[in-house]
Amino acid sequence: MILDTNAISAIFAGDEGVASVIDGAVRHHLPAIVLGEYRYGLKRSRKRRNLELLLDRLEEQSIVLVIDGVTARHYADVREALRKQGRPIPENDVWIAALAIQHRQPIVSRDAHFDVVEGVKRISWAG
Repeated sequence: MILDTNAISAIFAGDEGVASVIDGAVRHHLPAIVLGEYRYGLKRSRKRRNLELLLDRLEEQSIVLVIDGVTARHYADVREALRKQGRPIPENDVWIAALAIQHRQPIVSRDAHFDVVEGVKRISWAG
């Protein structure tokens, strides 16, 4: 399963709801985009040092998904479908959705806009 940025935040905050969703997964998938978003957010965090260590450990234990030519094709398809629907989503999330389709993985996220992307399954959590 692919972890979105808000899922990582919830994991590091000790959210038991997200922990129960990801429990049992051998390895998680982390889009490079998510790593960039989270690291950018850490630039202003008071807990930067500790969270960077946690993120480094999570990255080491995960499969990092990078953008390639296949991803770009899925991105174009997703973005065009959303344009036709009149339902744009944030740019980085189009890339994350493209990676989810490419790698046939669900996205663990609280962002409901993933639900309008055909071929993407979103898993949320209570908490």
